[in-house]
Amino acid sequence: MIYDSESGDFSIVLTGDSMVSRKLTPFTEKNYLAIRDICRSADATFTNLETTVREPEEGLHDMSVGTMMTTPPHLLEDLKWMGVNMVSTANNHATDFGHEGLIATLKHVDNAGLVHSGSGRNMTEARRPGYLDTRGGRVALISSNAFFSPWHRASDQGPEMRGRPGVNVIGWNSSYTVDAKSFEQLSVMSNQLGFGHEQRRRAKNFFSAAEAGLSTNTEIDFLGKKFKVGDHFHVENKTIKADVAGNLKWISEAKRQADWVVYSFHCHSFSERNTDKAESNAQMEELADYAREFGKQVIDAGADVFVCHGPHISLGVEIYKGKPMFYSLGNFIFQNDTVQVFPTESYGRFGLASDATPADFLEARTNNETKGFPAAPEFWHSIMAVCHFKAHKLAGVEIVPLDLGYKLNRAQRGRPIIAEGARADEILARTQRLSSFYDTKIVNKNGVGHVAL
Repeated sequence: MIYDSESGDFSIVLTGDSMVSRKLTPFTEKNYLAIRDICRSADATFTNLETTVREPEEGLHDMSVGTMMTTPPHLLEDLKWMGVNMVSTANNHATDFGHEGLIATLKHVDNAGLVHSGSGRNMTEARRPGYLDTRGGRVALISSNAFFSPWHRASDQGPEMRGRPGVNVIGWNSSYTVDAKSFEQLSVMSNQLGFGHEQRRRAKNFFSAAEAGLSTNTEIDFLGKKFKVGDHFHVENKTIKADVAGNLKWISEAKRQADWVVYSFHCHSFSERNTDKAESNAQMEELADYAREFGKQVIDAGADVFVCHGPHISLGVEIYKGKPMFYSLGNFIFQNDTVQVFPTESYGRFGLASDATPADFLEARTNNETKGFPAAPEFWHSIMAVCHFKAHKLAGVEIVPLDLGYKLNRAQRGRPIIAEGARADEILARTQRLSSFYDTKIVNKNGVGHVAL
C-alpha cells in the first residue's frame, strides 16, 4: 500500500442547514466546543450553506416571502473554525439577492477555500462536483435543490449564448387524481371560465402542447395543476427525467474522479404521512416520496452518502444497499432572525411603516413568537451524523443530538450545543421513531444514537 487512503478508511460529519449571521468563535461551552472537535476530527465536514454570502452592495433582493438571508463574508472563517470544509450552495436562499448575489457567494466561498457545489455561472458549473482532498481520499460533493422559482434554475451554455447563472435543480411535477364527478365539475369550471379557450389559443401560438396545457377527456389542466380522472383521490409527484439524468451523469463522473461521493439534496416537500394530523411543518414526519426515490437512484448511480436538508426539522435515517440516507438533519446554525436588514416589501406585508425596524418585522411575522420557527421546539432540536467507513464499507453511523436554544431570546438562540439528559433522549427518540419507517434501528448509548447496520 503506497497511500494511507488506499485502506478505505474515511470519516465524514454531516450537518443540516447553516444560516449564519453572527460570529461563532467567542463561545466556550464544553458541549459547544465538543461539536467543533468532532467536526475537526473527521476527514470531511459538510453543511448546507443556506444563505447568500455578500457585501451590502453585492446584489439586489429577489421576490420572496421568506427571510432574505445574507451572511457577511468574514463569517465563513467562523464556519471553517468550526471544522466545516464542504458546503452546498444549492438551496432557495442562494438566489435571495439574484444572480449578482449568487456570483458573490461563489467568489467569497472560493476565497475562503471552502469546497462547494450546487450553483454556478451556468448549469454545468452548478452540476459539477466540488472536490476535497483528505487523508481518507478524495471526496466529491454534488448538490441540488428541489425548492426553487423557475428563474433560479441555471441554464446550459449554448453555441449562441452563454448560460444563465443559477442553481442545480431537481424539478418535479404534481398530478392529482380525482373521481369522475369532481373531474366533470373541473371541466365545467374550466370551460365556463374560459381556461380551455385560452389553452387552445396558446397551442396555436408560441407554446408547445405541454406548455399550453391542453385538456383531454381524462386529463385537464386547471389553474396550472394537472388533474386526472380515476376511482379515488390521489396526489402523485414525479421528478423531471432530464434533471435526474443530468445529475446522475455527474455522479458517474465523480465516482471515476474521487474515492468518495457525497450527494446533497435540498427539499421542502413532505409525504402524505401524518398530513391529516399535522398543524404545521414542525409536525410532519417524512420527506416526499419522490425525494426518497430520487435518493435511491443517487445511491444506485454510485454515491456513498445521500444527505437531505431544507425542512428545518430532523427526519428519519435509512440504510440502503449499505449506504446511509439522511432525510433531514434539521438546523445546524439557525441565525435567520438576527439578519440586520430586510426589504421594504417585507415590512409592508405586515402593515408596518417604512421606518419599522428588523425586530418589529420579526415580531409581526411570528405574532410575538407564537407561530413559525420560534413557536416549535422541533426547529431547535436537531441532529448531526458522523459516518465511519472501514475498508471502503460503512462501519458506523453516530447520531449526535443538538440543542439550538428553544425559547431563548433572539440574541442567544441558534447556535448548536450537544444535548444531554432528557433533552438528548427526546431528540433521539424522535429520530428512532421516524427511522423505523425504513426498518432502521438506532440504539441510544449514553445520549448518542448508533445506527444498527
